[in-house]
Amino acid sequence: MTHVEDELNSQPECWTRAAEQAGRHRAALPEPGERVAVVGCGTSYFMAQAVAALREGAGQGETDAFPASEFPHGRSYDRILALTRSGTTTEVLALLGESAGRTHTTAVTADPDTPVVSAADDLVVLDFADERSVVQTRFATTALTLLRAHLGLHTDAVVADARTALAAPLPEGLVECAQFTFLGRGWTVGLAHEAGLKMREASLSWTESYPAMEYRHGPISVTTRGTATWMLGAAPDGLAGQVRATGGLWIEGGLDPLAELVRVQRLAVAVAAARGLDPDRPRHLTRSVILAP
Repeated sequence: MTHVEDELNSQPECWTRAAEQAGRHRAALPEPGERVAVVGCGTSYFMAQAVAALREGAGQGETDAFPASEFPHGRSYDRILALTRSGTTTEVLALLGESAGRTHTTAVTADPDTPVVSAADDLVVLDFADERSVVQTRFATTALTLLRAHLGLHTDAVVADARTALAAPLPEGLVECAQFTFLGRGWTVGLAHEAGLKMREASLSWTESYPAMEYRHGPISVTTRGTATWMLGAAPDGLAGQVRATGGLWIEGGLDPLAELVRVQRLAVAVAAARGLDPDRPRHLTRSVILAP
């Protein structure tokens, strides 16, 4: 079993543990009414998009998401919430350093022995969800689970759906597809982007991701036989029929969207295996991006 497989299979237990710890970390996490920017890089940025949409949708306060390298320093926020598995990513550390003394900062990380410890005002450590693999799976979803629980949006049903996602067979014909499109709405748009990234990283697949309604405005033109369109969350009315009419394979996301992401992680590993690739050694990637001075 690869590191990626071992780690993605542990997600139900990690999510349960994160939800149980949410109350302990309350003081370090955004308070209702704060204006918050959630930042990250790569997978963590896509989780930041999901968190921002969930928090604002829950009426907790204005919340934006940015790649750490594209943070708008001219805007004013009460708190910057940084998601960083490694705690060493150059862009995140630079942003936290530039924000010191001006904006309160919180970092959610997997490793307490990294530079982010001294760079952020508050720290949440999810070391039980740390990973050996380059390709992120359980840390990202565990961090999101912690924040869903902090917002009162996590239930035991999410964990049950994750177990189903790990046990149920993948849809027939999916591994053989040549192209994959992932769609989301609201907070699941970030999950759709992350699903596409997982497929590219682990299996070198041609993937795209869009807000579901935007998919109708041009991207659906690439859908045909041998392609798959996967909806994370509830689909807009009529979209499934439109995709099926192209000859493409439509995948309906019937589980909690975060559990659907687990199914995509499994697909990425399965496609990698079918193509003779090692998902533990993704091409041109390292566990953390650390830029030379």
